[in-house]
Amino acid sequence: MNELPSRMPADKVHYLRDIDIFRDLDQREVELLGERTPMQRVPTGTVFFSPEQAAEVLFILKEGQVRLYHLSLDGKALTTAILEPGTIFGEMALLGQRLHQSYAEALSPCLLCLMSREDVKRMLLSDPRIATRIAEILGQRLISAEQRLSDFAFKNLPQRMASLLLQMARPPRSRRFRPTGSFPEVHFTHEALAEMIGTYRETATKILNEFRAQGLIQLRRGCVVIIDSSRLQTLSALLEREE
Repeated sequence: MNELPSRMPADKVHYLRDIDIFRDLDQREVELLGERTPMQRVPTGTVFFSPEQAAEVLFILKEGQVRLYHLSLDGKALTTAILEPGTIFGEMALLGQRLHQSYAEALSPCLLCLMSREDVKRMLLSDPRIATRIAEILGQRLISAEQRLSDFAFKNLPQRMASLLLQMARPPRSRRFRPTGSFPEVHFTHEALAEMIGTYRETATKILNEFRAQGLIQLRRGCVVIIDSSRLQTLSALLEREE
């Protein structure tokens, strides 16, 4: 990973101020934090954490998306989470954070803050404002994990796919000639979507083609365009398994 050059203090302070857990700090407090916290950039595709890394480290994601996943003995990947900017994650017993044999991979160019165990104790947990924000984030993470577990336990693959597309949907990317009434988009490959719902790429492609035939989505290269969110929501909410 490439650490940001020290000649960019203003940008570094700006990055830190935009991170949710630091939003209660004043300018001077953020500057002091920035002096002690290294920032690093990683390009798309970088696997920057693996089960072989024993050291405790906390990552604070400022920019980009990160995928957490497990690998089976036969090399099949199962995505357990897609992390967005402002999220904390890592191997840190102090915060109840465990990556549990997980890998962390940059799905896009990422900007991260790295903190050691001592950094976390001295700079985060000692400040009740930051500790409160961390508790909020971890609480939300638990709710999301429970939702994913529920999806795997009670929903079939099409229902899981519908739920995933709604969770991952984002406003359409800027285009020079965007038509009126643009629809939300999900920018992941079929293989990535398959790994997130625990199936094979061929099965995911079949499900997506069925959704397209039903008028729920459109398919573009590396992108799913959501045409009918309400019908996807109805499908994702069903609890009965289809045989």
